[in-house]
Amino acid sequence: MGNNNRNETIEGLVTCNNGNRYQVLLDDGRTVTAAAKGNLRLRGVRTTSPVAVGDRVTVTDADASVAFISAISPRRNYIIRRASNLSKESHILASNVDCVLLVATLTQPVTSTTFIDRFLATAEAYGVPAILVINKSDLLCEAEDQELLEAVCHLYRTVGYQVIVTSVKAGSGLDELREAVKGKIVLLSGNSGVGKSSLINALVPDAELRTAVISDAHRTGMHTTTFSRMYDLPDGGRLIDTPGVKGFGTIDFDRHEVAHFFPEIFAASARCRFGDCTHTGEPGCAVMADIEAQLIAPSRYASYLSVLSDTDPASAGKYR
Repeated sequence: MGNNNRNETIEGLVTCNNGNRYQVLLDDGRTVTAAAKGNLRLRGVRTTSPVAVGDRVTVTDADASVAFISAISPRRNYIIRRASNLSKESHILASNVDCVLLVATLTQPVTSTTFIDRFLATAEAYGVPAILVINKSDLLCEAEDQELLEAVCHLYRTVGYQVIVTSVKAGSGLDELREAVKGKIVLLSGNSGVGKSSLINALVPDAELRTAVISDAHRTGMHTTTFSRMYDLPDGGRLIDTPGVKGFGTIDFDRHEVAHFFPEIFAASARCRFGDCTHTGEPGCAVMADIEAQLIAPSRYASYLSVLSDTDPASAGKYR
């Protein structure tokens, strides 16, 4: 039970972001609705929302109908992307997470390797371990579908990522997924339509999230989650669900550091002739040599160039 002190200050955890209102689980066990004080919008990176699910915050006026978030504790990490249609603003998907589950599908809809690689590179840049979840494996019935699945799994496992293949319909891969998230604070993200809601319903039985069919017109997903929300996992830990995203624009990458976020390219770069090699045609580039030798996948290099172009449009292909 709260007290009647309107100036009460208490710490808490942001568990839901619904536009300009947040649900905060206070350290005394209460959950309150809170708004962010205006000055929070002036601090740090320019974002569409100053507060993210996963933030530790200070709340004042906790007994009011709408409390106020007056401060955000330093984040140990976060996942951020360029906000859609707002080229100068960014969107923090979640903060203070132990890992991120990137859910992708190889059909109905197809998740592009560019999207996967941009997301994984951002996770590398912001210090968040990532697991790739290939969902809807029950739809991959033909021999060529299975070959594609094996190739994608081999590619990302070779790079160094854990890959879990799942099917909610068939019940496959779910035990491995539960073990991977047990006791952790986990962000679940991906394109719309890849089955995130079905996975959450399997991981959190009382979530009862609504699922949607794929659009026949464009074979793309329909949004079923409209705001970010945190769920308690039955075996310990918490899972953060976010709205599906179509594209993944990178933020604030230095063009000379982009290679650091592609593990296989970074490993090869140690053998380049020049320390500031951008791997776009410089002489003595070990990355280009490994691509020619098929030791680095062309799709990964194409994604690297895509991220590089975000930092400096003139940099990609500069030496060609």
